[in-house]
Amino acid sequence: QVQLVESGGGLVQAGGSLRLSCVASGIIFNNYRMGWYRQAPGKQRESVATILRGGISNYADSAKGRFTISRDNAKNSVYLQMNSLKPEDTAVYYCNAWLLGSENNYWGQGTQVTVSS
Repeated sequence: QVQLVESGGGLVQAGGSLRLSCVASGIIFNNYRMGWYRQAPGKQRESVATILRGGISNYADSAKGRFTISRDNAKNSVYLQMNSLKPEDTAVYYCNAWLLGSENNYWGQGTQVTVSS
């Protein structure tokens, strides 16, 4: 059974920082592209950042320069360090694991991030 368990969300003031964590089980973690997505109320889910096994990462324009994605393959974990947070970053953040080129695409339950102005 595949599980992705996120943690680290919460309420923070604008300009503050949060670090999201996601621990994966039930998959061969090294083989998966890991990512963070978010969904704000009334909006579609969007990609925030993704990272390949070797550490190559990709960011949404809104995240560049403020967010950093990283992974620890030994701990089956992926992280999202979020700095200089803005109210528009408020959303539910989801961890994603995708075996590229396959239908093996899994989601966590989400963690709420709220940034107050």
